[in-house]
Amino acid sequence: MYGRIALISVNGDPSAVIGAEEAGGQNVYVREVGKHLASLGHQVDMFTRRIDPSQEEVVEEAPNCRTIRLAAGPLEFVKRDDLHSYIPHFVESLTAYARRHSYDAVHTHYWHSGMVGLALREKLGIPVVHTYHSLGAVKYMNVAEIPASAQLRLNGERRILEQADRVVATSPQEAEHMRSYVSRKGSVDVIPCGVDIGHFVETDRAEARRVLGWAEQEKVVLYVGRFDKRKGIETLVRAVAQIEEPVRLVIGGGYTPDRGDGVEFERIRSVVEEVGLTGRTEFTGRIDQADLPNYYTAADVCVVPSHYEPFGLVAIEAMACGTPVIASAVGGLCYSVVNNETGLLVPPRDAERFAGAIRRVITDAGLRERLSLAGVRRIHDHFTWAGVSRQLGRLYANLAARRVSNRPQKQQSVA
Repeated sequence: MYGRIALISVNGDPSAVIGAEEAGGQNVYVREVGKHLASLGHQVDMFTRRIDPSQEEVVEEAPNCRTIRLAAGPLEFVKRDDLHSYIPHFVESLTAYARRHSYDAVHTHYWHSGMVGLALREKLGIPVVHTYHSLGAVKYMNVAEIPASAQLRLNGERRILEQADRVVATSPQEAEHMRSYVSRKGSVDVIPCGVDIGHFVETDRAEARRVLGWAEQEKVVLYVGRFDKRKGIETLVRAVAQIEEPVRLVIGGGYTPDRGDGVEFERIRSVVEEVGLTGRTEFTGRIDQADLPNYYTAADVCVVPSHYEPFGLVAIEAMACGTPVIASAVGGLCYSVVNNETGLLVPPRDAERFAGAIRRVITDAGLRERLSLAGVRRIHDHFTWAGVSRQLGRLYANLAARRVSNRPQKQQSVA
């Protein structure tokens, strides 16, 4: 059964440049799911908030898949913690659009979008599927400053879990967090994130290193992601500083001066200077998606030192390229990375343990080869966007069919 699907991502534009502030895994997830659903025969509209008058209102991502940017409040960037004020505006814009179309299901992303979805369900009766991407209850245990909107978010996430037709957890660990910290009510399915295995593949290592300007014999430790305290970059920097052997530390990620990620970039740069790694650290800036396979392949190890990750796309991208992963033993990283089989898991914030894991991987060629082969196998078996989208498509179809069967039947008059 092919349907018309609406993906709602208020704060995560599927067409955004990945690596900019607040543009990461959620943006990739929505865009890739949308494109793959369309390739399966669905008609997909992906709704997000327009943040600049110069932005196109409609972007054709692929045949039968488009991003639609709706006006909701001022046409300017607004931080996630402040977006709740514009949820009613987004609901109004989307409802007017949805009345002119017939969506079989709505899949919402992050809690703002979930609130939009529940409003749309109430107005139009469309089944709602939700993916959190991040749980406030877990996030607030891992940050020093709690935003003023925290209670609003916590209440919203509870309501979404209890009232949405289905909630999709991207790992068993995230599903357990929902039950432990949000609510015991509601229906939860586990469907993981995916990776584009046609793009994220192992390239020629020697050629990749030549292009990137890295010497063939030097040891390279790679980080890819946003500049955010929760990503644990400081832990990685302090870990590398403990390694006796000369190591090149490559930190890939974009930032905007005078915004949150720009402030964190400057803080990390000061930590690099403090521990004496300035000469051995390369800040690449934002890495284009087309170039990422070369970076992953050329690195000896990719490190994901997050304090918390519901899933962690970088880990599976690196694994798809045959690169061993060292990750924090938190959240969905405990699902995507199998300890001592496809990578190594380390307690978060523990620079000494990260240093030991890095030292182990870069000095043991046999271990690197074993982790590499097992990682590629795991990705192809469990984490492809095509497989993820097929599972989601079946979920939407089941909910749409249930909606039709629950509609009151018109009574036929008896002559």
